[in-house]
Amino acid sequence: MHSRGSLPVDLFKTTGGSVRGFRAAADVVTVLGIPYAAPPFGANRFREPLPAPAWAGVRDCTAFGPIAPQSAQLPGSPVWSPEDEDILTLSIWTPAPEGGRLPVLVWIHGGAYTFGSSAQPDFDGTTLARAHLVVVTLNYRLGFEGFGHVPTAEATSYPDNRGLLDQVAALRWVRENIAAFGGDPGNVTVAGQSSGAASVACLMVMDRARGLFHRAIAHSAASPYYTREIAAATTREIAAAAGCPATAEGLTSLTPQALVTASDQVLDDYRRNPASGSRHYDPSLYAPVLDGDVLPVDPLTGMASGATRGVDLLVCHTTEEYWLLDAVGSSAKITTDEQLALFAEDFGLPDGLVAGYRAAMPHAPVLDVYLAVFGDLLFGEYSNRLAEMHAQAGAQAFLSRLDRRRTGPDGAVRAWHCADIPFAFGNLDNGFLEFLIGGRPTPADHGLARRMVRAWADFAATGNPGWPSVDNSPAQARIWSTEDAPLDDTAAAPRALWAEADFPVLCP
Repeated sequence: MHSRGSLPVDLFKTTGGSVRGFRAAADVVTVLGIPYAAPPFGANRFREPLPAPAWAGVRDCTAFGPIAPQSAQLPGSPVWSPEDEDILTLSIWTPAPEGGRLPVLVWIHGGAYTFGSSAQPDFDGTTLARAHLVVVTLNYRLGFEGFGHVPTAEATSYPDNRGLLDQVAALRWVRENIAAFGGDPGNVTVAGQSSGAASVACLMVMDRARGLFHRAIAHSAASPYYTREIAAATTREIAAAAGCPATAEGLTSLTPQALVTASDQVLDDYRRNPASGSRHYDPSLYAPVLDGDVLPVDPLTGMASGATRGVDLLVCHTTEEYWLLDAVGSSAKITTDEQLALFAEDFGLPDGLVAGYRAAMPHAPVLDVYLAVFGDLLFGEYSNRLAEMHAQAGAQAFLSRLDRRRTGPDGAVRAWHCADIPFAFGNLDNGFLEFLIGGRPTPADHGLARRMVRAWADFAATGNPGWPSVDNSPAQARIWSTEDAPLDDTAAAPRALWAEADFPVLCP
């Protein structure tokens, strides 16, 4: 019997009511789809999240909750349905259903702020729970619902960054409820990848999130942020595509499906038009908005001021980030010197940067030079700067890079975007993930996964992943590969080319 009286090990009491999970494994209890906030539709649409209504009896939590409105579909992922409104849910994996004070890891998924969910197979928390963590994953509002700017005289009526506010609401739920699942609310690590990692960086500088977590893990943080002017211009494009006024009244009259469709149309227009500026290369309409309220400053500026000094930070990026975006067809094909020069102009890259990459890659085709530059622009260099700026402000930061490569059935498999996450979660034996890692995992792959899981677990427990922290010099990094290479500074040469580049990237 459960130590809390008559409750069985799969039954837990939360502030909203009792929930029942299940044992997917003998040593881990899984509880899926717990509401952490009210459905953000109807009168709650485009507003700050409200507490989830309480329920009577026991809520069956054996399936993931509905995903947020979106159109992009990942293989093996759930499909959004317009009838599904209870989208603000979280899921928990616990190895300590009978109580305990284990470190908590809260995961925020990526997807360009536009697609994805916590139900993806690579986010299963079982292996991390076996490493003595209580793992929480969550869904939040995406696309226009979560990050679109709604013009209004009262900014608090329809705040910007609603997706970030959802994440804060989930962290508050964790603080109030995670002890019932064996977790320690005083030892919470928030983690994410890509736009999820950028969300983590935002949470670090947000007053609303202060004190809700104590450590942060950011894998391949995405660099773009938008001013309110850029966000407002995007809203006008979306409204025009949807055939409505760019006003609060016009936008609230549209269904979520209509806004998804209008967003897809605007994205397609950018993708088809090489003269449309920086958004042509890999169109992304949504990003955190520097609104001065929910998000007062960009993370690098906030870190420089010391605002994040009380949070330990673990950063990782892959060495060949952008080759994935090329492989899945989301990125423009840049194959001529003229196109490469226009790309550099559209992003305002420093003089000599592209030439420096060409010199470092003398035999590479133009496409590979473009992918190397773009990957560092959007992910690699920004990740490095997060770690270094955090350390320079007197905080503890650790840096790592994934450089695991192999030859798969279809040729070379690179250390590209997203390839690190199956290893960090310890989820390699899943057919859905074979594309990311290049086929069935090898014994060496399993060894790498064990090391990465251990690093996450140790960092969440103690703030030390197992290698030296960044000091005030250009950061050395732990290199993750199937060979256990502990430290490396080979990124110093290409990094020097970025000395004159400004971050964050603001994409008009």
